[in-house]
Amino acid sequence: MKLISLAILFAGSLSAQGVTQKLLTEPAPDSWPGYHGDYSGRRHTALTQITPENVGNLALSWVFQTNQTTVFKCTPLLVDGVLYVTVTDNVWAVDARSGHMIWHYAYPPNKGFHIGSRGVSMYGNWLYFMTPDAHLVSLNASDGKVRWNIPVADSAKGYWTTMSPMVIRDHIIVGVSGDFDNLTGFLRSVDPETGKTQWKWDSTPPVGTPNATSGGMTWMTGTYDPALNLIYWGTGNPTPVLTGKTRPGNDPYTCSIVALNPDTGKLVWSFQPSPHDTHDWDAVEIPVLVDADFHGKPRKMLMQTSRNGYFFVLDRVTGENLLTAPFGPVNWAKGLDSKGQPIPNPEKEPARDGRLIAPDEGGLTNYRSPSFDPKTGLFIVDAHPSYGIYFAKPEDGEFGWAGADYGVWGKAVLEAIDYQTGKLRWTHELGPNGSGAGVLTTESGVLFTGDNAGNVIAMSTADGKTLWHAGQGSGMQSSPIAYELDGREYVVTSAGGLLFAWALPQSH
Repeated sequence: MKLISLAILFAGSLSAQGVTQKLLTEPAPDSWPGYHGDYSGRRHTALTQITPENVGNLALSWVFQTNQTTVFKCTPLLVDGVLYVTVTDNVWAVDARSGHMIWHYAYPPNKGFHIGSRGVSMYGNWLYFMTPDAHLVSLNASDGKVRWNIPVADSAKGYWTTMSPMVIRDHIIVGVSGDFDNLTGFLRSVDPETGKTQWKWDSTPPVGTPNATSGGMTWMTGTYDPALNLIYWGTGNPTPVLTGKTRPGNDPYTCSIVALNPDTGKLVWSFQPSPHDTHDWDAVEIPVLVDADFHGKPRKMLMQTSRNGYFFVLDRVTGENLLTAPFGPVNWAKGLDSKGQPIPNPEKEPARDGRLIAPDEGGLTNYRSPSFDPKTGLFIVDAHPSYGIYFAKPEDGEFGWAGADYGVWGKAVLEAIDYQTGKLRWTHELGPNGSGAGVLTTESGVLFTGDNAGNVIAMSTADGKTLWHAGQGSGMQSSPIAYELDGREYVVTSAGGLLFAWALPQSH
């Protein structure tokens, strides 16, 4: 274990109380205490210093570089003037005003799957970091020293972890990944002080259960409604992935949105965006929580742009479907059932001679975070209109992938969806193939994202017009955040192993 510490120089900035439940529920302008900013997943900030009129004056304030070849896929946490950022096996504490490193923690070499890290979580003055070999590590936020290290799942079986855990009171809620093998997905709640398991919810039955599926991985950080005391989580695809003959029926609770009690792990309701999935379209995309009128009636809603190409609006109290609409080319479903769930067309399942499917295996969107702007009522997502060819390969057996897919065509488009109708209000082309950037909107009417040419872009939230852009050298694979320190608003973006902080000149 390698630990480089400069904490003495920054001891003043690290002496505050850290993260409280109040801060997680109502983040202050000088903080970004959770993966989504707040519990809702809206990725919308109340900051207004940067406006459509002055955003053209944005300038680079500082750059932090990891000196690693691994790219940033994390959302930085900001607490007490310190940013905490990650790539696989590494955590850094960075001064949020200057970009100077405070300390660096390196997890020991391991055989886990190094696909990426979404970031750390924090409670009190302790950080919680998930590793490629499916461990949860608790670090002291002041100096990066390890408090404890526990296994969440058995990496030797094929599990790995990438997510930023969710913190709710005395629960650290973690999920798992691993769909190369036939494994059971689950959520686990652990004690923040000891790491001991409090409850575990399995998304699929034990492996080998007759006529049942495995899978249902819980890749990404969910969202939480404190008033209802419910967490909302998306689950992954069933396994074997591209063949469904061993798992008849809809394969609950794979490719589903589930509502659980965070104190007990008990399931309250579920909704399945992709019943009997055979295209690797998990439903782990962010379940965004919005309180607003829907067709003239006040509703507590959950919205998701799913990887399978459909936009869903649900009543998050009951799980009732309010709206299902495609947000790009979709050709794999015959229609919708009485619950608003798509009905798979058996003729679009992978076949020996191939099937042309929209969207492709990467999906019409993926892990990148969308944003909801309450002023315009727009759900804004980095979309990937695309086509792919899916093949069935019986010689692959009934384990893991069990088939093949090949991308044919795709592009990146930022889409603004009217949640009342599911219709696109505006679109903005981001380039061929795809873009990995998430979206941030601000109360002043500016949104930030990235294109596939390595630019960070500011647009008008209302109509998608470009207001400003700057080259970062490579594409963004994370989601922007914003914060205000000493009366100055910063927007933080990434490219490769670089973190960029943008702000208006001091004179503004």
